[in-house]
Amino acid sequence: MNYKDYYKVLGVSKNATQDEIKKAYRKLAKKYHPDKNKGNKEAEEKFKAIGEAHTVLSDPEKRKKYDQLGADWEQYEQFKGQNRGQDFDWSQYMGGGGQRTFTTGGGAGDAFSDFFRTFFGGGGGEDPFSSGRRRRSAGMRGQNYKSVLNIGFEEALKGGEHILQLGDKKLKLKIKPGARHGQKIRIRGKGGPGINGGNPGDLYITYHIALPPEFKAEGENLYVDTYVDVPTAVLGGKVAVKTPEGTQVKITIPNGTSSGKVFRLRGKGLFKKEGSRGDLYTTIQIKVPKNLTAEEKELYEKLRELSR
Repeated sequence: MNYKDYYKVLGVSKNATQDEIKKAYRKLAKKYHPDKNKGNKEAEEKFKAIGEAHTVLSDPEKRKKYDQLGADWEQYEQFKGQNRGQDFDWSQYMGGGGQRTFTTGGGAGDAFSDFFRTFFGGGGGEDPFSSGRRRRSAGMRGQNYKSVLNIGFEEALKGGEHILQLGDKKLKLKIKPGARHGQKIRIRGKGGPGINGGNPGDLYITYHIALPPEFKAEGENLYVDTYVDVPTAVLGGKVAVKTPEGTQVKITIPNGTSSGKVFRLRGKGLFKKEGSRGDLYTTIQIKVPKNLTAEEKELYEKLRELSR
């Protein structure tokens, strides 16, 4: 049985931090995942080796044991060459904690190698290196899937249903009232299939609230322009402000309102995590008339004269 260099498998140094090990594993696991390499046996073996290396190096106790094992492996190689036919006592490293002897032979398991099962798997009474007897390999969990679901504001407000197409299967997704922009939900078992009997991954869906084009969102607050005519801006009065629900709310603007003036409508924005809603801010834009009639032009001329 050959020594497994887990640091080399993940492409990290022996002084790598846990964060570096985690990042290296995720990058390689994504590259060699069976879902992206169907029918590629070489990629499948690499994926298994990556998972095995991460299982050991991500666990502080297993990593400490592995580092000590690596330091003593060279000593064993020298021992083996000088003492042919003899055994080397590896009981201090065995996963099962019992007295065992190292013998060559056996082959790689379906998910974990003999090297891993002997020094980190442990347990069982049979010789882990026997080519005729192997313990059942542990399954590996499937890949998680991610998706973005666009829903309308009214649907986010009142709730609704969506039919998702997952391969050749359909999944009915119920959206609860008060759905939030950017909210993530998990659907267990709807990700990639497991390997060697392992559990399937999960499906993560992120809600994207599709707003009418005139609205802009910043966090849970919404922004929209409201256009008013010149007389209303000068004299004041009631104006209608659009809401994302598709309705209108009347607000009162004072006389002498200029373009750029902002008014706030409380609780008319997007939903917050605690169930309340953000605010709707509307900016007044004065609508200058075009194509004046002769009478209108005359009145504006008089107004200009009075303003001097």
